[in-house]
Amino acid sequence: MQTTEQTKAQIEEERKRALARAVQADFAERREMRRQLEYGWQLNMNFLSGNQFCDISPTGDLRQEDAEFYWQSRRCFNHIAPTVDTRLARLAKVRPTLTVRAFSDSEEDMKTARLSSNILKAVKGRVDLDRVISRATLWSETCGTAFYKVLWNFDDGKVIGTDDTGHSVHEGDVNVVALSPFEIYPDSLSAESMDDVKSLIHAKAVPVSEIKERFGVELAGKTVEDFPLAPYSSASNWKRPMDGDVRPALKNAEILIERYTRPNGEYPDGRLEIVAGEELLYEGPLPYRNGDRGERVLPFVRQTCVELAGAFFGTSVVDRMIPLQRAYNAVRNRKHEFLNRLSMGVIAVEDGSVDAEELADEGLYPGKVLVYRQGSPAPEFLDCGKLPAEFAEEEERIAGEFILVSGMSEISRNSANPTHVTSATGLQLLLDQDQSRMQMSVESVERAIKEAGKQILHLYKQFASAQRLVRMTGTGGNTELFYFSASDISADDVQFDTEYERTPEQKREDILYLLDLGLLRNGEGELSDETRNRVLDALGFGSLENARDISRLHLKKAERENVLLAQGDVEADEYDDHALHIAEHTRALLSGAEEDAAVKARIMRHLESHRRKGENK
Repeated sequence: MQTTEQTKAQIEEERKRALARAVQADFAERREMRRQLEYGWQLNMNFLSGNQFCDISPTGDLRQEDAEFYWQSRRCFNHIAPTVDTRLARLAKVRPTLTVRAFSDSEEDMKTARLSSNILKAVKGRVDLDRVISRATLWSETCGTAFYKVLWNFDDGKVIGTDDTGHSVHEGDVNVVALSPFEIYPDSLSAESMDDVKSLIHAKAVPVSEIKERFGVELAGKTVEDFPLAPYSSASNWKRPMDGDVRPALKNAEILIERYTRPNGEYPDGRLEIVAGEELLYEGPLPYRNGDRGERVLPFVRQTCVELAGAFFGTSVVDRMIPLQRAYNAVRNRKHEFLNRLSMGVIAVEDGSVDAEELADEGLYPGKVLVYRQGSPAPEFLDCGKLPAEFAEEEERIAGEFILVSGMSEISRNSANPTHVTSATGLQLLLDQDQSRMQMSVESVERAIKEAGKQILHLYKQFASAQRLVRMTGTGGNTELFYFSASDISADDVQFDTEYERTPEQKREDILYLLDLGLLRNGEGELSDETRNRVLDALGFGSLENARDISRLHLKKAERENVLLAQGDVEADEYDDHALHIAEHTRALLSGAEEDAAVKARIMRHLESHRRKGENK
């Protein structure tokens, strides 16, 4: 019996090792398949940072270009960096507030939509989603593609108890991580979306101490020397490369490989295998039910700068600007060499008439006494001519092509107005043209944020089984605390709207424009007290109005009463402004409360008390 158990254990151990080797081989094959793309991304990063005298060699690797002559000027005049900075500044405004819109006006649907919206707002602030989006956008603008990984961290959230070993047990919470394209390896480079990917590998270098903490497996570790898997870091376990070696290195680490496989006939719930150092650390179904219908899908969201037909990884404007940047550097450097010849001069001397070495070292500085051999012609400067006009023409032409290729005009990139347009409408049209050129990138960011928001709600619906507390913004701007569980979240019956966070100046201009049009006035052409209070509050003068008029306080009291009426009867007070209260309670009644007979009856009794006490005043 013991021999049989040992045989089964040996068979199982050999199966795990074979699976680990298969995952490692799959990773090596995918990595080799997209190696040329990695060199292209590294080239983009070099040009963006200002190292613009490098190229991909015929053998396929990245190499540094050497000067043909020692005296050649090799300076970089980086037009790529400011263009990317301008595009990032424009895309930084693409921060839509994820709101959930209910399908009906019923109170239950409205509550679910408001709860889901506030969950997304809470996650956005907790994980600093704006910073995550900015990092992903930097990668997509540089390399063409970036990814978000939406996962559930069981070690996050409040402590709810301890396990048998005495370790703290947390309630868990959602995390959103931005990933570079260097870490993602799809099964097919021709897949045009994440839905077309059947299997995906996420690989990166991880210290063995972290692997032991997460999986309880102790590995020997090694030095990982590879740019895509081991970027620079300021951590103490990183070492800088030696002179002449451009590869970074991470010591005492292993490459952690996570292979995600979509559900198929063999694995109805999908498959996740995690391997490091020839060891199988984990195998099982896909952990998250994050699909639109609750199915298990890959927990990754793709974002691109410019999509390519028939390609999984997109391209960036840096790819398009590299040839122009090379030509621009060449023109400017040749121009400076010509100017140096004009300023420094080229001296012609007869052989043996002067000390040539001294003349080469010191030149003809002001006040220099030049001694030459008697009877020989005096040294003279050669006529180098004038700077050809073709230099300026070519430089201007290439600068214009930068605008065409990058989609950023001079009015956006350096606040210049070469068209001499002076009207505000004309300038706004120029800015709108720049925005239209970036529409593909903007839409990609929007789609990625919306998809990440959907996956966030699906994860809460899957794992938020116990009651959780969330601070929500209630009606009228009041802060409310709500308990919710997975059953209160509906991630399938809602739609996502992208409402951009407008600046206070834009809000003021819109409100003043609506006031000028008269759209905020009632049928008699007057501005009601409620509307006036809301306008003053939006303009930032809410406290001024509250000091003069208490109608806003009456509205807030009526909103609180609406919440109480959902649970029981509430009697109107003598000091209430009954007209404002009746309007607010009627709004609650028309917003879906009439579908609940008990709530409707309580509101009707409350309205009757307002009318009765209002008549007695």
